[in-house]
Amino acid sequence: MTRPTTLGTGEARTRLHELTVIDVRTPGEYASGHLPGALNIPLDRLQQALPDIRYAAERGDILVVCASGARSENACRMLAEHHIAAATLSGGTGAWASNGHELHRPQATARATWGMERQVRFTAGTAVLTGLLLGVLVHPAFQFLSAGIAAGLVFSALTNTCGMAALLAKLPHNRPRATELAATLAELRNR
Repeated sequence: MTRPTTLGTGEARTRLHELTVIDVRTPGEYASGHLPGALNIPLDRLQQALPDIRYAAERGDILVVCASGARSENACRMLAEHHIAAATLSGGTGAWASNGHELHRPQATARATWGMERQVRFTAGTAVLTGLLLGVLVHPAFQFLSAGIAAGLVFSALTNTCGMAALLAKLPHNRPRATELAATLAELRNR
């Protein structure tokens, strides 16, 4: 499998007017700040959006972004499997903001959701502490919960994937409302 094309923040900024930017983070992460003009299609909804993304790719280049670049690389691979060319932003929106480029933040956002990385750290930390506490107070076997989370974090780092993030993305507060996704897909078709 080929590695997706990567654009640096400088090149992406100069080409932003000609790119269709798709942000594959959760709606809450997207609302906390995204590239100007980016459309939010969460990674787990990408399959549903393939026909519209294909149509957009026929009219111009696609740039896929996420927080750090890992999810957007996965999205680019998925798109490539369906013969849709796309590039990813090196370092994601984190690198974009760090390089002093503007992030768009909607004025009236009803949702205030933590970023996925923060959700994963909180969930993993809570599970580890719970396992340790139950191991001391109830039965030592509960410490295996902490060991399992630690093993999962090591696996996540080695494979640059995150099963916990995939599970957390399915929670209601991390999912787009059907009307939001429909409006995004309509905008994608009309670009």
